[in-house]
Amino acid sequence: MCGIVGYIGRRDAFPILISGLRRLEYRGYDSAGVALLSNSGSLNVWKTKGKVDNLVEFCQEKDVSGTVGIAHTRWATHGEPSARNAHPHYSESHNLAIIHNGIIENYSDLRSKLSAKGVKFVSDTDTEVLVQLIEYVKEHKQLDLLTAVQVALYQVIGAYAIAVIDKRDPNQIIAARKQSPLVVGIGDNEFFLGSDASPIVEYTDKVVYLEDGNIAVLRRGDEQGADSGMELKVVSILGEEQELAVKTVDVDLGQIEKGGYPHFMLKEIFEQPECLTNCMRGRVNVEADHVTLSALIDYRRQLLNAKRVVIVACGTSWHAGLIGKQIIEMLCRIPVEVEYASEFRYRNPVVMKDDVVIAISQSGETADTLAAVQLAKEKGAFIYGICNAIGSSIPRATDTGTYIHVGPEIGVASTKAFTGQVTVLTMFALALGEAKGTVNREDYLKIVKGLSEIPNLIREVLKTNDKVADLARTFTYAHNFLYLGRGFSYPVALEGALKLKEISYIHAEGYPAAEMKHGPIALIDSDMPVVVIATHNAMYEKVLSNIQEIKARQGRVIALVSKGDDTIARIADEVIELPDVQECLEPLVATVPLQLLAYHVAVCKGKNVDQPRNLAKSVTVE
Repeated sequence: MCGIVGYIGRRDAFPILISGLRRLEYRGYDSAGVALLSNSGSLNVWKTKGKVDNLVEFCQEKDVSGTVGIAHTRWATHGEPSARNAHPHYSESHNLAIIHNGIIENYSDLRSKLSAKGVKFVSDTDTEVLVQLIEYVKEHKQLDLLTAVQVALYQVIGAYAIAVIDKRDPNQIIAARKQSPLVVGIGDNEFFLGSDASPIVEYTDKVVYLEDGNIAVLRRGDEQGADSGMELKVVSILGEEQELAVKTVDVDLGQIEKGGYPHFMLKEIFEQPECLTNCMRGRVNVEADHVTLSALIDYRRQLLNAKRVVIVACGTSWHAGLIGKQIIEMLCRIPVEVEYASEFRYRNPVVMKDDVVIAISQSGETADTLAAVQLAKEKGAFIYGICNAIGSSIPRATDTGTYIHVGPEIGVASTKAFTGQVTVLTMFALALGEAKGTVNREDYLKIVKGLSEIPNLIREVLKTNDKVADLARTFTYAHNFLYLGRGFSYPVALEGALKLKEISYIHAEGYPAAEMKHGPIALIDSDMPVVVIATHNAMYEKVLSNIQEIKARQGRVIALVSKGDDTIARIADEVIELPDVQECLEPLVATVPLQLLAYHVAVCKGKNVDQPRNLAKSVTVE
């Protein structure tokens, strides 16, 4: 969802802002723009529809001087993608410029009131309403910019991360957040702003994560000497000064660059063995006979006494939750429900004080999941977060949790975050099951050992890349796909279908294989490829029957099978072999060829794999 970058210091701001926007391209966007306080004292706003490259080209003959600026990539909500609706937005006087992530829910009411007072609007956006409101408050009440922002935001209903500059005070940026992430980077006599740390880590590893309802003042001294008198102040919307909590971010710059791969998605698929090793490091011991999670040590009583687990998540994280449900119920003998966070938050769910609510989110900023956490917290549940982004909103809102530690995920279609989430849920189930005494020692040791071997097994699966690329060319023609699986493989089928939809724009559906005869079988013909996860497990014979039913109707079958399975190989059109692994760990290896299939089909169709249309990396607004 949108991207914010800001800079104030002594360097030229434009190259820093453009570099930051490129780092944020993975979030998804349809237009881009910059606002610069120029060396001549003017406030210049340059913006275009399209990619950052379009913006750079547009600015070639423009004045991009200045050492203070803000920049933005927009993912359209109010108003079509266009230069007119792109950020930054001027106030009517052109004294102020603003960038904004989020949605102002009462923008229509505010716009009507401002229009009645004679304010003229030039865009369709909710964001312009906010900058016009700030200016109106500032001018009519004779306030400084900080106070005007506070007064204006007090009238706003909705979510926002904003940055505002004023050409009459060229030595400050005002930034604020509510339910949308914003990070301040602290450099050497300079400050940076970012929606996340990715545009900042090139310059500094010291950051301040703004809390909800807080406003940051990034101020530069007037002198041009070495000591610029840089000052960072954080206050609440009511003006109460807040303590600065400076954190150190540990992000390798190479993790947010392609490293020779044609796309981030392919890089991240191939990173999974190393990422899952990192995820298990310090948690699965070197003898592979024990799992330790600090959360289960620190909050043993709350977790052991849980009568029920409720998992809330969206999209790919919801699919990981479905796998988590099965393995937690299997090893811990606790009932588990998996809820779409977007549905959970808008009904009156039954949540009790002895429930554990597990919130799963790669970004830690998913708006619906964060709202679900807050609702469950109000009802007295114990909240456990599973996230990737350190310091993000959901980990800060939960009682405890576990980071997946797979590194930044830049591709919009989640890959390594999914397997990281499944790995953490598996470790959680193992550790809790052992503590509760609900899993026998022999089964426990087998699964822990099997989990420790997963990185090497995924390396083996990745050797099928060329084969998958070849068969992807065969199936690029398809307009529809069906994905089938049973047990632990059913959520993998859902995830495989989602990946194909997201990046190739081919309609695909995941189903439990046994449900095929309850409707989807009517769709099967020679133009309908069916991907079947048919490994040797307890339901192998039943899935084999499903394949025979598909072939009887001229369906084309791509089967994921256990190594050495020649029965299905004689029936299916294409076969991808998987290494043998315990059934509960199959999702970690079976999902990889489905990621590769989606990737290669999308590449064959010439699609923008890393930035698929209409999608954003993290959905930080409704």
